[in-house]
Amino acid sequence: MGSINPVNGIFGAFSRDLGIDLGTANTLVHVRGKGIVISEPSVVAIDTKTKQVHAVGAEAKAMIGKTPANIIAVRPLKDGVIADFDVVEKMLAYFIKKAHERTLGMVPPRPRVVVGVPSGVTEVEKRAARDATLNANAREAYVVEEPMAAAIGAGLPVEEPVGSMIVDVGGGTTEVAVISLGGIVINHSIRTAGDEIDEAIIQFARREYNLLIGERMSEKAKIAAGSAYPIDEEIRVVLRGRDMLTGLPKAIEVSSVEIREGIAGPVNTIVQEVRAALEETPPELVADIMEHGVTLAGGGSLLHGLDRRIAAETRMPVYIAEDPLSCVARGAGKMVEHFDNKIYRDILTRTQQTRRTKL
Repeated sequence: MGSINPVNGIFGAFSRDLGIDLGTANTLVHVRGKGIVISEPSVVAIDTKTKQVHAVGAEAKAMIGKTPANIIAVRPLKDGVIADFDVVEKMLAYFIKKAHERTLGMVPPRPRVVVGVPSGVTEVEKRAARDATLNANAREAYVVEEPMAAAIGAGLPVEEPVGSMIVDVGGGTTEVAVISLGGIVINHSIRTAGDEIDEAIIQFARREYNLLIGERMSEKAKIAAGSAYPIDEEIRVVLRGRDMLTGLPKAIEVSSVEIREGIAGPVNTIVQEVRAALEETPPELVADIMEHGVTLAGGGSLLHGLDRRIAAETRMPVYIAEDPLSCVARGAGKMVEHFDNKIYRDILTRTQQTRRTKL
C-alpha cells in the first residue's frame, strides 16, 4: 500500500469515502459529507447448505434463536476481532453497498475506507480487517485504533500536549487509553465488555433460578435494569425462558439489585483496568486527567451508574461522551472528512507503517 498523499486526490471532492466502526455488537458507517448513515447489529443470517446470505444487520439479529435448521444467525466478530473472515467480508460488502445506495443511488461503490480496530489486536488481525475491507470492494483500506478514533469522535484534544483518557466499553472489548500529542501513551485492551455482562446475566438466571434465558433476553434485562452503582430508584424486570428442571416456559421477576450482583464480575474487571491504566500514567498526564476528567464511550458506557462507579473508584471526574455508541464511527469519519489534517494523516500513516514493518 502506497503512502498517504491527499494532494494526489485521496478522498477527492466527489468520493463517498467511509469511516467504519466494525464492532462486535454493532457496525456503524460514516459517509463522507453525509455523517452516519448505517447503525446495525453485526449479525449475518446464512443458509448452511448454499452459503447464501439471507439477512444482515437488524433483520438478521431478529432471527437469532428462531431460525430453521438450515439457516444460522451468526456474529462473525468475537471480542472485537474477525472470527469468520468470509462472513465479515460479505457483511462489509453489504453495508458498503447499502451506504452508497443511500447517498449516490446505484453508482458502483469503490470507496476508500478507514476501519476502527481494537488496540489490543495482533498485527495479523489488523491485516485481516484490512483485507476483508478490500475484498468487500473498497479501493483502499486503512486501520485506526479504536481508542484513538473514539477520542477524536468524542471531541477530545488528541493533538494537543494535554493528557486525555478515553474508556471505550464496546461489545467485545474494553479499551482504556491515555492520549497526548496525537499518540497513545498508555493503552490497556481487555476482552471483557458488554458481551461478558450479557453472559453474566445468563449465568445468574441459571444459577439462582434454574432459568435458561437467551442472549436477546439477557441484553434487554441489562439495558432495562443493569447497573454498576446503586441507582436512585431500583427497577424490576421480568426474565422469560425455560425452566431447567421441568423443561416448561417460566417467567421470574428480578430486581436491579440482583442483576447488579450478578454482573459484578465483569464490571469489577473493567473498573480495575481503568485503575491499572491510571497507575501507569505519568504524573503530568494524571494532573491533566484530574482537571479534564475521564471520558466514557461505547455502548457499554450506558450501563446505569458505570460513570459514578469509576468516579468513586478512581477519584476522578468521569463524563459520558455525547452519543457514546457512535464515537468510533464519528472519529473515523472525522479523519475521512479532514484528511488534510496533519495529525490525522500522521496517525494513519504511523499505524500502516507499523503494520508493514512487523509483518
